[in-house]
Amino acid sequence: MRVGLFFGSFNPLHIGHLIIANYFAENTNVQQVWFIISPQNPFKEKNSLLDEKHRFYMVNLAIEDNSKLKASNIEFHLPKPSYTIDTLTYLKEKYPDHDFVLLMGADNLSNFHKWKNYGQILLEHVIYVYKRKGIEAIPENLKGNIQLFDVPMLDISSTYIRNTIKEKRSVRYLIPDKVWNYLTEMHFYEK
Repeated sequence: MRVGLFFGSFNPLHIGHLIIANYFAENTNVQQVWFIISPQNPFKEKNSLLDEKHRFYMVNLAIEDNSKLKASNIEFHLPKPSYTIDTLTYLKEKYPDHDFVLLMGADNLSNFHKWKNYGQILLEHVIYVYKRKGIEAIPENLKGNIQLFDVPMLDISSTYIRNTIKEKRSVRYLIPDKVWNYLTEMHFYEK
């Protein structure tokens, strides 16, 4: 089975994330997309992150009715901070019959050379990249099987959602209803 790995903090998950995942599940040779919830991204401050178990739960809430999308807490059990190469190595050992493809935005690709063992990732994996505003090309220094896709995009971010909640304004239609209900009930991001 070919699985697209969509790494992220998902702090919180929003409609834009779901559009991207669904696009790859429906419009490419990827049969399933796994949301890999990162407990700690080495490029982000941990103090702004909601507890990983809550983020995992919200992703599950959002995708529970779509068999092509799956939430994964695989990185919760690996050393922190989370490095993609370590996760890929673990997944290949655990699921030898799966073919893993990385899904990422062009903004991440522009910093890809800073990732741990990025050359090995390029050699061993296909990378599907969704274009971002202002970033439409593959950096010349990256050699590998990298394919660009025009995915419908919404110009929203998890940072925007957290800040809007903090300002006591509604984000209801920017996140799935079940996630919105959970965030509201738990009073997340309000302080």
